[in-house]
Amino acid sequence: MSRRRAAGAREGSAVRAVPPGGRPGRDRGQASIEFLGFLPILLIVALAVVQLGLAAYTVQQAGTGARAAARTASMDRADRETDPRSAGRAAMSGWVADRATISVSEGGDEVSATARVTIPSIIPGVDDFGSASRSATMPRPRRRRAGRGREHVRRSTPR
Repeated sequence: MSRRRAAGAREGSAVRAVPPGGRPGRDRGQASIEFLGFLPILLIVALAVVQLGLAAYTVQQAGTGARAAARTASMDRADRETDPRSAGRAAMSGWVADRATISVSEGGDEVSATARVTIPSIIPGVDDFGSASRSATMPRPRRRRAGRGREHVRRSTPR
């Protein structure tokens, strides 16, 4: 047996090193405690990412509602099946449409619609993320004048 081995150690057995200033196994569970300390930060980051996605979805839905409202408002009144504001809300998701206000301005050769939707909050303690607003403009169809729009057939005269 070598002189460097501890007294009473058998040949082939492993000798455990004792950490300086303490008992063996004293740092067990340290990773779990560190993870528990880091967990609230991870949850806040995850909520912020979901909130950002929710805000982007709300903006996209506001644009969809504004386009649908403007498209419906640009049609002739006789061809409309529904009110432009109702058409804009119908184009959005149900929970987004409940938070939406749509305004339509008609004038001249074009129609504009603006949809404003309040952005919902999923972060506790934060109630107001503002609102998303999108506008869309559509041209009105050109009206035919009387006598125009018909094809005139020229009769050829024999020579």
